[in-house]
Amino acid sequence: MNFISTIKLVIRTLLARKGRSFLTILGIVIGVAGVIIIIALGAGAQSLVLGQVTKLGSNLLYVQPWTGNPNGPPSQLFGLVITTLTPQDAEAIRDTSRVPHAAAVNSTIQGAATVTWGSQSVDTNFTATDYRYPEGINFTMREGYFISQQEDAGNANVVVLGSTVADEVFGGSGVDPLGQVVKVKSASQKTPSTGSGSLTGGIPLRVIGVINERGSSFFQNQDDLIFMPLQIGQKQLLGVNYIQGIGVKVDAAENVTQTAEDISALLKERHHIREDVNVDFIIRNQSDAINILSTITNALKLFLAAMAAIALIVGGIGILNIMLVTVAERTREIGLRKAVGASNAAVRNQFLLEAGTLTSLGGLFGIFWGVVISYLAALLMRYLGYDWDFVVSLSSVVLAVGVSILTGVVFGLYPAYKASKLNPIDALRYE
Repeated sequence: MNFISTIKLVIRTLLARKGRSFLTILGIVIGVAGVIIIIALGAGAQSLVLGQVTKLGSNLLYVQPWTGNPNGPPSQLFGLVITTLTPQDAEAIRDTSRVPHAAAVNSTIQGAATVTWGSQSVDTNFTATDYRYPEGINFTMREGYFISQQEDAGNANVVVLGSTVADEVFGGSGVDPLGQVVKVKSASQKTPSTGSGSLTGGIPLRVIGVINERGSSFFQNQDDLIFMPLQIGQKQLLGVNYIQGIGVKVDAAENVTQTAEDISALLKERHHIREDVNVDFIIRNQSDAINILSTITNALKLFLAAMAAIALIVGGIGILNIMLVTVAERTREIGLRKAVGASNAAVRNQFLLEAGTLTSLGGLFGIFWGVVISYLAALLMRYLGYDWDFVVSLSSVVLAVGVSILTGVVFGLYPAYKASKLNPIDALRYE
């Protein structure tokens, strides 16, 4: 029997058992679509995570107060406050004779706060920093301007609002936030309340700007923040002299490692540290964070893909069962074909072709539904406000279809071999 005749026979056979063929194909569709969807979701999640790291800027270093294991959690999680990092350290890092590749340096300290304007009261977070903050962080202003050098030097009572805070405080009033005076109270300050629960007190700050929507970075909503001069946050809100971090933007990616070494040597000298075990700071390298996150997310993608591939194996077992049942049901047909001259190879190839056809159809439909569902998932994540990329790689499609076809061949081989070895006389006698 030639190949064309075998194909026609296979098609007639599958159409004669529509329900069984559909269920067999469905198992492969679920497996193939599952592999594509999970790899696409993994790629989208990876783009989201890496985007969180890179959104604030490029070539960034961040100096934090630290003690203990540099690979462990920050000491602040255990209630230990390190007060050795100061604005004077940031000023020393700006010395180009000591740290020549530091293009921008800013000091920061953060905390929780309540912003009150009239009857509106919003809980948010504040970042107290200097006027150099925009030099190292990427953002644009929706209106107004960021803290100026004069306002920074004079510790002016001014504040810049994130878009979410501005909308929550002023959105319903129709009032332009610029020029309005809000009261800001640190969450650590004790403030009396009236019987109605409205907050009183706080530091009056004039709104000078609103930042454009930025989304989330480092898993923090950058729009749910307010910014004020460093000493306003330090002295008036928190009552401290230290800072929580120094951001350093390096002039070029190839100078990041050297700049980290320069900063480390400078701070060890300033903090009178002679042995590394006594170091009271840590320098975080953004490129290192990206590499670590990439490794983790790639491993996670492979793990998820392996889990999805199990569905293909289950589908293959289903093909094995279906083909064994088919061989048993068609024993007389096989005997008749062999009696009129069909060779063992022809019978084997017919059953292998049936299994391959089922898995190929399942693979094609699986690709279609995998891509469609992945695209809808990406749209949903973007609708929810996440920077989620729609990524369906050629490798995931090839992997899914390749495994599905291989599954069909492997699990269809034994039933096909069993059918080809049937004795014609015994087969014709089969009831």
